[in-house]
Amino acid sequence: MQRERVSENVYWFQSDVYAQVTAGVITGPQWAVVIDTLALPDETLAMRSFIEEELSVPVRYIINTHNHADHTWGNCFFPGATIIAHSLTGQIMAERGQTALEAARKQNPAFKNVKIVLPHLTFDEGQITLRVGKKNLVLFSTPGHSRDGISILVEEDRVLFAGDAFMPIPYVVDGSLDQLSETMKSMGKMGLENIIQGHGDIILRGEIDNAVKENVAYLSAVRKSVKAALKRRNPLEALSQVDIAACGKSRVYLGGLAEDLHRRNLRAVLKQIAEAEGIDLAAIIAIAQQEQEYEEDV
Repeated sequence: MQRERVSENVYWFQSDVYAQVTAGVITGPQWAVVIDTLALPDETLAMRSFIEEELSVPVRYIINTHNHADHTWGNCFFPGATIIAHSLTGQIMAERGQTALEAARKQNPAFKNVKIVLPHLTFDEGQITLRVGKKNLVLFSTPGHSRDGISILVEEDRVLFAGDAFMPIPYVVDGSLDQLSETMKSMGKMGLENIIQGHGDIILRGEIDNAVKENVAYLSAVRKSVKAALKRRNPLEALSQVDIAACGKSRVYLGGLAEDLHRRNLRAVLKQIAEAEGIDLAAIIAIAQQEQEYEEDV
């Protein structure tokens, strides 16, 4: 696990094991707030040990930026903490969490002691403000990666914990391309010192403008590629030729997971655009497959 002091009483953690997932902590004189947990129990427990033993404060609150397992399954390792999230986060975790956890346990015994712990305090609109020592934390909705995404601004330091609304590879499988583009553009106008991504390294002040432009350009390239593919006889085959470099991103991001995330983005946006435009994608693909099978037989 990597660890860095971002500003006074503000810390960042990054997994060495899974997709460079990140978490954070803001400390006050008597207690701390954790922002997300790490993907694997051992790393979350190491983070808790650092907070309790080296920073010498207990964790009173956990803020979940969204419902995904790599950011929430560590909730159970902070007994007694109040968990804050968007109202949709609790709903989605209640619907999907246990099934996903049981599947994960079959593949990895590290999740044996994990329990799904739902948020205790939620909000739908507007913002929540939380005072931690000398720091004012502002929680607000940032959809796009997922419907329930929120970000946390450390107001005095202009540090934004963006969750997965900002990643080296924007990811929209559970969200909306348009919403994510608008969310990232708004972050670029906030006058920030740092953006803490949900995965990947910290974005510094001088890097923010370029990072926003690059991410928005990537999503635009994905949209254009999908629209072009929908004009082809077999959209899926056409998209198979669109690698991540063709959309302006490197495949080396996130420990080599970038190309896989890109492929998932293409399929998700294909489905989203087809539904929005009333295109029967399943029928198009079925016809293309039948034609291909006929050509192979001939």
